[in-house]
Amino acid sequence: MKLTILGCYSATPRAKAHPTAQFLEIRNHHFLIDCGEGTQTQLRRYHVKFSRLRHIFISHLHGDHVFGLIGLISSFGLLHREKELHVHGPKGIKKLITTQLKLTKSWTPFPLYFHELDQKTPELVFENDKLTVESIPLDHRIYANGYLFREKEGPRKLLIDQAEKYKIDVSFYNAIKQGKDVVLDDGTRIPNHKLTGPPPPPKSYAFCSDTAYQPEMADQLSGVDCLYHESTFQQDRADLCEVTKHSTAEQAAKIARRAGVGKLILGHYSSRYKTLDGFKTEAKAVFEQVELAEDGKIFKW
Repeated sequence: MKLTILGCYSATPRAKAHPTAQFLEIRNHHFLIDCGEGTQTQLRRYHVKFSRLRHIFISHLHGDHVFGLIGLISSFGLLHREKELHVHGPKGIKKLITTQLKLTKSWTPFPLYFHELDQKTPELVFENDKLTVESIPLDHRIYANGYLFREKEGPRKLLIDQAEKYKIDVSFYNAIKQGKDVVLDDGTRIPNHKLTGPPPPPKSYAFCSDTAYQPEMADQLSGVDCLYHESTFQQDRADLCEVTKHSTAEQAAKIARRAGVGKLILGHYSSRYKTLDGFKTEAKAVFEQVELAEDGKIFKW
């Protein structure tokens, strides 16, 4: 998996601090997660090839997570896009976007589909042959979801030396990787376990922004390879979490520790803080494997 951070700050955009947007690449599939103001500019700035983008996942309808969407969709129209585009997000997102398209007479020349969510329990929102995406119910001031991306188990690894040892024709290779045995011309059956090794472990990524501290969320996130969890505040302003429905870096780390994730990425920082060092220090006191999201930063696992 490859994650490019396009924006990771809360509230209003600034010259060097852009609101939430991420670009996730999984097995040649490309996903945009949230689309704060200026996202399309950030895509170009960091040379992200977004022409193959088919699915956009929006967590909630606050401006710092969605105000860039109409601009991106309009630009796709100007670029003569023909391939369909799917937008997944809270109920109301279709009206938000289509009203703007209608009033500006900017209907898209490509098929545009909306998949609106209103459930308050986890649900499967997307699936294909390589991965699944589940919603993660969040506790925010308005209806909000995070998203959990999981690879499906891939084909078994073909042991070329073993295949050549038994003089197996290459036309059987795909079937072998799918777990099939091979019967030679003389009737000898070669069991699959002699020809293949186990596939790489499926990878996973969870995106959680914006939300108040929810310890029970850890059950759904158990064992995730990489977790992005908002950390709007540090503990010195924990009092603001209750009224704003946000989390601290320490609380994000507690979720990561309880869920046993591989890595925690912090983001959605409040502009009250002039540096980000305090966020990492606070989280690492609870959970060791902590990284800071920064505009343009790339994570691979």
